[in-house]
Amino acid sequence: MKIPSLMNRRRYSFGKVFWITLAIYLFFLVVGLIGMYLSPTMNTAPNWSKIFSLHHVLSQVFGLLFFAGFYFFSLNIFYRLIAGKHKPMQFLRPAVLAFLSLGVYYAISFRFFSPDSFEISGDNKNMAKEFTLGVMVFTYVISSIFVIGFSFLVAYLTYLRDEKKQRKVLEEQKMQLEVEKSQANFNFLKAQINPHFLHNTLNFLYAKSLPYSSELSEGILTLSDIMRYALGPAARDGKVMLKDEIEHVRNVIKINQLRFSNNLKVNFDVSGIVNGATIVPFILITIVENAFKHGDLKCPNHPIDIKLNVEKGSMNFYCRNLKKTGPKEISTGIGLDNIKKQLDLTYGRNYSLNVKDEAEFYTAELTINAI
Repeated sequence: MKIPSLMNRRRYSFGKVFWITLAIYLFFLVVGLIGMYLSPTMNTAPNWSKIFSLHHVLSQVFGLLFFAGFYFFSLNIFYRLIAGKHKPMQFLRPAVLAFLSLGVYYAISFRFFSPDSFEISGDNKNMAKEFTLGVMVFTYVISSIFVIGFSFLVAYLTYLRDEKKQRKVLEEQKMQLEVEKSQANFNFLKAQINPHFLHNTLNFLYAKSLPYSSELSEGILTLSDIMRYALGPAARDGKVMLKDEIEHVRNVIKINQLRFSNNLKVNFDVSGIVNGATIVPFILITIVENAFKHGDLKCPNHPIDIKLNVEKGSMNFYCRNLKKTGPKEISTGIGLDNIKKQLDLTYGRNYSLNVKDEAEFYTAELTINAI
């Protein structure tokens, strides 16, 4: 999926800007009326007929339409300039145009909608006369700086949010491509192996070894089950049954026990209802194999502790092992990185993988909230 550049899009629609401007207008209008009504300096009741006169209403409508259009153009122009990472001097032209357009608006407002046209009462009659040229210019400059600065700030904050979203989408696409590449490589390797031939060969070896060594025949049968699972197809959604993944973990533990004459100290407990639940394949076994590779498997006081619990549509998988002493094997971390990418793509925010690397113990805990 191609993502359009942020600078080539109109970020704000006129309708959205208009309704937000209208809401702000109404808010300040109501606040102003309430403040005026409750003000202790008001000697008489407000003159509602003048407040809601046609002249006053037209002035408010004119202001509403102007600022809706002003924010629509200024926000989109500033947004495109920010997204295009233009130099500061290139912001000067739209800022000057915005400044001049505000000057035209204030000139029209003072010419056709002066305070004399909707004065309230009493001492307010002389309000317009007090507006000297200097005061009007000062008001215009300060308010223009605020309005233009506000437009720039909103456009900049919106750009930061959009850039963050776009970066996340790009990262997800990158992970998707990496996973697809890994899957393609895996499928290529699987295609080089005829699973039926391999399975039949292992069954033949199992039958031949059975009269001579039950342990050897059991190992061959277990290996056959492991290879069948590894080479078997996943469902269309890329998942397998959780009970099959659990059985695969048991088989890997079993064949490692056979390798070390059943001297490995491993506890694997499963609780809850696993039937019907699905999971991305090889997620659990990657965590277990990591513990087998880097853990001390023969300490009776600290066996590898593996627990899986399914409850209310959520799965919790816990694996804790004592670290080996002496020289450590170099770990690239590729296995855990790959399962994180697969989990991100499949479950999004519906999972958590917490890894705790302590001085003596290594713990990995995976929780999936939608299985």
